Amino acid sequence: MSELAILGGPKTRSKPYPAWPVWDQRDIEAVTEVVKSGRWGGYPYPGPKTAELARKFAEMQGGGHAVAMANGTVTLEVALRAAGIGWGDEVLVPACTFQATAAAPMNAGAVPVIVDIDPNNYCMDPKAAAKAITPKTRAIIPVHLASNMADMDAIMVLAEKHNLVVVEDCAHAHGAKWNGRGAGTIGDFGSFSLQSSKTLTSGEGGILLCRSEAMARKAMAIIDCGRGHEGEGGREEGTSPVMGGNFRLSELQAALALVGIERFPAQAKEREQMAAYMDEALSEVPGVRVLRRDPRHTTRSFYQYIFAVDPATYGVEHDVLCAALEAEGVSAEVGYEAMHRYTLFQPRNSKLAVPNAFPEYFDFSKMSFPEAERACEHEAVTLDEATFRAGREGVDDVVEALKKIQKNAMELKQAAQVWKAQNKT
Repeated sequence: MSELAILGGPKTRSKPYPAWPVWDQRDIEAVTEVVKSGRWGGYPYPGPKTAELARKFAEMQGGGHAVAMANGTVTLEVALRAAGIGWGDEVLVPACTFQATAAAPMNAGAVPVIVDIDPNNYCMDPKAAAKAITPKTRAIIPVHLASNMADMDAIMVLAEKHNLVVVEDCAHAHGAKWNGRGAGTIGDFGSFSLQSSKTLTSGEGGILLCRSEAMARKAMAIIDCGRGHEGEGGREEGTSPVMGGNFRLSELQAALALVGIERFPAQAKEREQMAAYMDEALSEVPGVRVLRRDPRHTTRSFYQYIFAVDPATYGVEHDVLCAALEAEGVSAEVGYEAMHRYTLFQPRNSKLAVPNAFPEYFDFSKMSFPEAERACEHEAVTLDEATFRAGREGVDDVVEALKKIQKNAMELKQAAQVWKAQNKT
């Protein structure tokens, strides 16, 4: 019988990794308090829990003026709209990210321009971004991906030189710091997600950090149906000319997020300690490349953890390797597709205004992003944050499974075609 679990052998890890989200009596009491108050939704905005969440989140990240809203996609759109970016403006986005990063500019009327990534950290390559700038470029959305941050020094220099608005996509970067500054406080805006899988969650929701109070007021008006807002906590009806919609966060969601903020420091510390242990352990595994940590990235956040594999060493592509890890009891996935090949991002297959008005930007067949293609189609292996809440044993099991698979690479290679045929979509 094969040693590999994917071929019927015994698993490396038999017990599951810790579940997410974590909850206890505090969550029940927080939600119960809101239910009993009778003020469940987001109107009038902001409610007391929402205002408290905005204040505490800005404190946690170390600055900015926080505006809580419906999700971490609309946060990106609202940032662009508040900055006056719209029809036909170009917005630079990285080739390796969730589809929302590129979809949000289109929702604001702008055009996403995809640029390649840095192979050392899989974040936006500032040199590639520089080459993509045209007279129409108005903004840049660097994404802090998995456990890495984009080179914010280089991006801010680029933005200052070309007068670009910087919207940090921090959906993965709660608590992260660059040169001691919190993610989302370096650019003009910082966009955070509170979606159910994120390391700070309220089920759904998002928070936008704004550099200035004036931008925060504009953002509040946009998400509150255009109502004017006087300062971060006050409201003033009918004074804003902004066209808005209802993208408010509910008091129920805010209550859950407030409890999550209480837990966050201990959880973040545990993940960071175990990830440092993972960095060291993986460095000894054949065919594995640990993504480089920039010394300016002073505090890491671990929504996910990505490392690169050499397919030649394992005899298979990373999708088969991830399937083999899953069979061994280790949760692993390939992560995002390169944006120009992303099945969730196909704007030409729609009647949306932007791709139909500017079709030349969406001819993906003519686009090539070699580093993103290499990472997304061959190299990247993504581990869930739960890996780092399982102590050293959780990390050791990942390393042991990888060594076991590498040892039996020839056998896995022979079975790969059968596996691919069975899992073809």
